[in-house]
Amino acid sequence: MITDPWFLAAAVPAVVLVGLSKGGFGGPIGLLGVPLLALVVPPVQAAGIMLPILVTMDVVGLVSYRGVYHWPSLRVLLPAAVVGIGVGWLTAAYVTDAHVRLIVGSIALLFTLDYYFGGAKRLEPRTPPASQGVLWGAVSGFTSFVSHAGGPPFSMYMLPQRLDPRLLAGTAVIFFTVVNQVKLVPYFMLGQFSGENLWTSLTLLPLAVAATLAGVWLVRRIQPALFYRFVYAAVLVVALKLIYDGLRAVM
Repeated sequence: MITDPWFLAAAVPAVVLVGLSKGGFGGPIGLLGVPLLALVVPPVQAAGIMLPILVTMDVVGLVSYRGVYHWPSLRVLLPAAVVGIGVGWLTAAYVTDAHVRLIVGSIALLFTLDYYFGGAKRLEPRTPPASQGVLWGAVSGFTSFVSHAGGPPFSMYMLPQRLDPRLLAGTAVIFFTVVNQVKLVPYFMLGQFSGENLWTSLTLLPLAVAATLAGVWLVRRIQPALFYRFVYAAVLVVALKLIYDGLRAVM
């Protein structure tokens, strides 16, 4: 188990942010979890520590949102995500985290700018065509595999539909539960589950469960309009963070 005080100083806020996101509150802001851990441990180790925690959070989310999900979206997104995970596994040795962060961050930034400058259009619910669902599902599976960065692509297909916050949160729980379960075997084969990492993950699990339940509690009490303003703001923050990290790595 990692006992370095600097690691704990990064791990606690990382797990809280991811837990709130997994509970449905804040959407892709949970993407900041791995970058926070990567400040004190190598990025690959950070991803290995976070995956068992994510799987545990998924279980809490499934119980909290049982029966609440948008099947038409999942039917489009999930098969594409599995393909994206497969591509991520096959190209893991060739694709750098920096390039993934730059691509995802740039797309997410354009997405949020369109929302903020789109006027009344942003308030009108719309269902993107299935072709976009296949695209963003595959991108989400790929980026989730290489850097746990599947939130923004998932949001690009889901947020324009302006579903009820609980329905959106429940759909995200189902989607990322399947994605994280599929990722377990490739991560194991890539050697990311060392004894030290697993013990560290186990130590952080109680905090992970508490943070996820807090996210569920917040979603059930927040007004939909405020919820969507918060989620879009979270996507913007994450986009800027991804672009910054990507540029810093390649320069």
